[in-house]
Amino acid sequence: MSDIPFGFNSADRDPDDEGGREPGRGDGPRDPFGFGNLPGMPAGGLPGFPGMPGGPGGPGGFDVNQLGQMLTQLGQMLSQAQGSGSGPVNYDLAAQLARQQLAATTSSLTGAQRAAVSDAVKLAELWLDAATEFPAGATETKAWSASEWVDASMPTWKRLCDPVAQRVSGAWVEAMPEEVRAAAGPMIAMLGQMGGLAFGSQLGNGLAQLAAEVVSSTDIGVPVGPDRVAALLPENVEKFTKDLDRPASEVMIYLAAREAAHHRLYVHVPWLRERLLGTVEEYARGIRVDTSRIEELARGIDPSNPAAIEEAMQSGMFEPETTPEQKAALARLETLLALIEGWVDAVVAEAVGERLPGAEALRETLRRRRASGGPAEQTFATIVGLELRPRRLRAAAELWRLLGEQRGAAGRDALWAHPDLIPSADDLDDPAAFVARDELGDPIAELEKLANRPAPKGEGEDEKDAGGDEGPAKA
Repeated sequence: MSDIPFGFNSADRDPDDEGGREPGRGDGPRDPFGFGNLPGMPAGGLPGFPGMPGGPGGPGGFDVNQLGQMLTQLGQMLSQAQGSGSGPVNYDLAAQLARQQLAATTSSLTGAQRAAVSDAVKLAELWLDAATEFPAGATETKAWSASEWVDASMPTWKRLCDPVAQRVSGAWVEAMPEEVRAAAGPMIAMLGQMGGLAFGSQLGNGLAQLAAEVVSSTDIGVPVGPDRVAALLPENVEKFTKDLDRPASEVMIYLAAREAAHHRLYVHVPWLRERLLGTVEEYARGIRVDTSRIEELARGIDPSNPAAIEEAMQSGMFEPETTPEQKAALARLETLLALIEGWVDAVVAEAVGERLPGAEALRETLRRRRASGGPAEQTFATIVGLELRPRRLRAAAELWRLLGEQRGAAGRDALWAHPDLIPSADDLDDPAAFVARDELGDPIAELEKLANRPAPKGEGEDEKDAGGDEGPAKA
């Protein structure tokens, strides 16, 4: 199994990291099953496995006395997996690990920090009113610690992670020959539970790292918290501000404006969140596993030899292939995320540009933060293999800016009225050409034309049957 969730390559993996260790996983040798730093687990992971302290090939040789301890710990972990539901990821474990790793670096927020967040969001909302037709979307403002961000974001991570994890954890079982599945019997269910624990452990580590960086509930491009709740993380904002030559209040207001703008867009474009998450699910449905590879490796595995199992798991045997359908889904997801971030970038620049002296510098800093592997890129690359390309983000921001100049805020924002009206990936290649397109017309008028178009004959007959004496509208 891969060192990162769901078998994808991490964009920020350090090739010089000897021993394959990751932050938060302990100082011992890497645990091939991904359990690294489970509560109550020794630093080296499960004892008694090859290459680990006490295991064959490890320091001191095999220690029979550790066998009982290993089985007890494994039983406890599987009991925990059974008690946390039947999903593909143990989210209880993920949240527990993330909170444990954050406990030493976070503290309770002060009243002054909470007041600063509230004041910044109020001022940002006031400035945004003149820059967009969408009214305020957030009805509540929160200041979160990193641990509070983990708890508040977990429902969204379930929605994002479940489809991919479900397919990855089940695809290799489905690909097994029938006789192999029959012989494995209860072992398959146990492996599923162990997979849920491994995914949960890896997700927990990732969320802990992400929670130490994000500055708001929308820092990854989609609101991960409750609906209509604008939230900033004051401690992370303070860390972000340390490297900038700008007043802390100015940085807080700029980030609050971005947070508030995201909520305006997501609240008043009702199809947006579902389209974004639905594209992730569409990607997951296309996951396939190389069955010939599984069969080839399975023939050489000795079930009584843990070393053979470990070697198979590390060989990429369970990693998914990327299909053309998946590539198309990822391209659509990348374009949609770029359009969201580009709209926020353009609207915030218009709202605060003349009011905050350092607005343009902060805008460029955030763009470079994304380009150098910020939270959004790393997280989506880990979950669905997606990286937001800065070129597309800049192109999207330029497109929305040009639309605002030519059509005003109302004409620009009206394109979000329907998913068929928003720019495509090809449009981002030449924003000026899209804005100058004659057939773009009035988005609302285009929607009215679609609504008034006569229904096909078959649909009209159905409406007549369902509506009694009223027949279909005449052309």
